[in-house]
This record gives sequence, structure tokens and C-alpha cells, in this order.
Amino acid sequence: MAEISVIVPVYRVEAYLARCVESILAQTWEDFELILVDDGSPDSCGALCDGYARQDSRVRVIHQANGGLSAARNAGIDWAFANSASQWLTFIDSDDWVHPKYLELLVKAAEDQGASISVCGYAETRGEAPAVRPEDLTPRVDTPKAFYMEHFINATIAWGKLYRKACFARVRYPVGKLHEDEFVTYRLLFDHPPVVFLPAPLYAYFVNTAGITKGGWSPRRLDAWQAYEEQIAYFEAYGDEELVRYRYRGYLENAMVNWTAARDGGDKRVLSAMRRKIRALLRRAWRKGYLDFWIDFDILIQFFPRWTRLYRLGLELKPRGRDDANA
Repeated sequence: MAEISVIVPVYRVEAYLARCVESILAQTWEDFELILVDDGSPDSCGALCDGYARQDSRVRVIHQANGGLSAARNAGIDWAFANSASQWLTFIDSDDWVHPKYLELLVKAAEDQGASISVCGYAETRGEAPAVRPEDLTPRVDTPKAFYMEHFINATIAWGKLYRKACFARVRYPVGKLHEDEFVTYRLLFDHPPVVFLPAPLYAYFVNTAGITKGGWSPRRLDAWQAYEEQIAYFEAYGDEELVRYRYRGYLENAMVNWTAARDGGDKRVLSAMRRKIRALLRRAWRKGYLDFWIDFDILIQFFPRWTRLYRLGLELKPRGRDDANA
């Protein structure tokens, strides 16, 4: 039986699917099964998947009604647990592709360190192959905290990682959520230390302007806020104040980006609810000491206009700097 289950959700990517699948079938590590999950794709993707299954015995195809990215990944995970003796899982998006040694290097890094998760670097690309430098192929061992705070994006995304299959024994992606990996990946990293990281960009992330996260603003983008709330609660229970503060700051940055996009986009339906949510977030962060009045003033007065008066008073009371004193 295959050692690794490679799970690829497939939806409306007929122009890119061949590049993805062929990069997987060309891996130097050959002991894998490729699970293509046709998530009700309305184009020719389903037929293309079946064609690959006829050509290569390592390819399995699941056809299902469209349920979204989480449902597709979950279907692949469920299939691997029910039908395979594989020890590892990895996820690759169907418009992306991987280096020929992606599996080989991630398996070796994890096994050499006795780790349950190994991670590689990635590069955003519009079609060119990422350059891989030999010096970036040496793996390093990180604590989950160090990796999360230094490589936050990579600590969030589902793909570009090799997971011991047991990590998903009781974990699935939330169906119907955008930013679904924000709900899952950090928990896997913190629940299964250490993290083995190869900086080399063995994963090519295709900048697909038609992808689900590349379109215009939508209220669905606020799904991330629920994930941030869960991360804050997790880190509070974890007992690490620095992580809690870090997540609060990131939450606030995301809130302001979405607030600006919704406001500029003329989306009046959710602006009132967003304003209440951001005000509540600011109050909580202020009470916990995670805001600096002088740094965050521009944000604060957007949601608490009366604080402008306090700010002006503060300027009068604020100690003058050395240059002011010598003026």
C-alpha cells in the first residue's frame, strides 16, 4: 500500500490540472497514491481525472456534488482513512504544482527528526518555476510558536506540508467556510510539535485571479474573524500571552483591511455589524493592553470619534522630546 496519500481537490481548473497532476506523478518518491476529488466541477475536470486514473494505477478519483474546498479535502481524508494504509497526508491545490522532490524531501525531513509535520517553503508564481537554492534544502527544527510567529502565512495554509495521517484522526476542515485552513492548521502545528521546515520553495503557488480568494470583497471573507476568535481562545488556554497579543494584532489588521474594502465597495449590508464587531475587538484589546494609543490612534478615532478630544488633551500633556525641549 502507498506510504503517502496526496489529496487534490478539483474544481474548475481544466486549464491547470495537467500541470498539477503531472508534477505529482513525476515525483522521485514513488510510493504514494493520488486522490483526485472532483468536487462537482462543471467543466471537463471530472473526465480529465478519470483519464489519469486509467493511465496510472496510483490515481484514485472521487466524484461528488459540489461542497466547496473543505468538503473536498475532507472527502480525500475520509477515503484515506477508510481505504488506505498510508502513513502520511499532503494537500496540493489543483492550480498549483510541486517540485519533483517535494515528497522525498518532506518525508526524509520528518522521519529524520521523528516529527509528525514537515513544511516546505513556497513561491507565488504566474507560471514560472520557483528557483530552489541548495542552501535552502537543509531542514531546521522549530517550535510551533517560533514557526507561527516567523512564518504566519505558511503556518496558516493547508498545502505545502506533510502530515502524519494520525494528525487528522479527529480533525476535519469546516465545511462552507472561506479561509478554512485558518481554523485547522495552527492547531495541528501546536498539537504535534516540533515543526520541521525546509525553506526551499518546493511548492509553486499559482497566482490565479479567478481563484476563490482572489475575487472582489465578499462578506464570506469575515469567516476569518471566527477563526481568529478561536485562535485567541486557543492561545489563551495555551497560556502564552505573546501569542495572544500577536493574534489580536493580526486580527485587528485584518479587520481594518476588510472594513476598508467593504466601505469602499459600497457594501452597506454588513458595515453596521462590522463596526460593532470592530469596536468590541478594540475594547477588548485596549483592556488587555494590546493597543498603543499613539500608534493606533487613526484606527481608534474611526470607531470612537469622541476619543479625538482625549487625543488632543494627550498631546498637550505628553512630555516633550529632547528636540522640543531645546527649541
